[in-house]
Amino acid sequence: MVESLSNPVQELAVSGEDPPEKYVYKGEHGAIDASFLVMEIPLIDMSLLTSSSAAGDEELQKLRSALASCGCFQGINHGLTSSFLDKVHEVAKQFFALPIEEKQIYSRTVEDIEGYGNDSVLSEHQTLDWTDRLYLTLSLMNELLLKAMARSLNIEEHSFFEAVRRERGTMTARFNLYPPCPRPDLILGVKPHADGSAVTFLLQDREVEGLQIMKDGQWYRVPIVPHALLINVGDQAEIMSNGEFKSPLHRVVTNSERERITLAVFCIPESGIEIGPVEELISENRPKLYKNMKNFVDIYFQNYQQGKRPIDAAKI
Repeated sequence: MVESLSNPVQELAVSGEDPPEKYVYKGEHGAIDASFLVMEIPLIDMSLLTSSSAAGDEELQKLRSALASCGCFQGINHGLTSSFLDKVHEVAKQFFALPIEEKQIYSRTVEDIEGYGNDSVLSEHQTLDWTDRLYLTLSLMNELLLKAMARSLNIEEHSFFEAVRRERGTMTARFNLYPPCPRPDLILGVKPHADGSAVTFLLQDREVEGLQIMKDGQWYRVPIVPHALLINVGDQAEIMSNGEFKSPLHRVVTNSERERITLAVFCIPESGIEIGPVEELISENRPKLYKNMKNFVDIYFQNYQQGKRPIDAAKI
């Protein structure tokens, strides 16, 4: 089948018609239900991650514990003002409120990730996500977090950052619109997956929940912490940390009443860079768990659309 793009779900949402069968989720990761337990996600004061004080050391240990258990944390005091984050939400809302014809001026092509659109369709059996996306390629500073992650493991602080520093990686921002869905019992906003990034920064909707994370075989709702950034490990950081940090499986549920808008920023090593477990994290007691790989993102997208976990291809 020739790869193509699916139609924006906004068109389906306003039509009032039943969603096509290709949006119905048939996966194996549990029933769709929005009433799961709330996950207690650690709050990390990011302003302390560069501190040499006792409080800074304590925050580093909290970071290590969070990323080794649930694979994510709520970042506060991250340096972005509340007014700026509110403006980001407003701009995204204004874009998605434009007439479909205007948004399609910015449509992405099959070959290019940047632009407006929905899933790439790789197979006639593929289940599609109930979301429209606007991708923008940005260059943002994530050095602080990646160096802190390395220091929390007592390894050289450039161990992770070296793979994604500005000239060797990208920061890609994706604005997500989840329109009201007439069948939230059957259709997911995003299928269960782990991210193919090194780390992901998520600005949640200010009012509407939807993100869920799986832990110990159970789906948990992720609460909204106003103006915090939800930050999670991606598959590439799990590989580089030799499994010390966990890339969490997560999904997005839909609802029938309110739209939801989020912003995800993915920190991605350059495709030609070989990634693998940091040598300092390999020992007799903890042997190498993952292969060294290039072009992980290409492998990631092929597996994601087929409902497979890409990191399984990297395991030894």
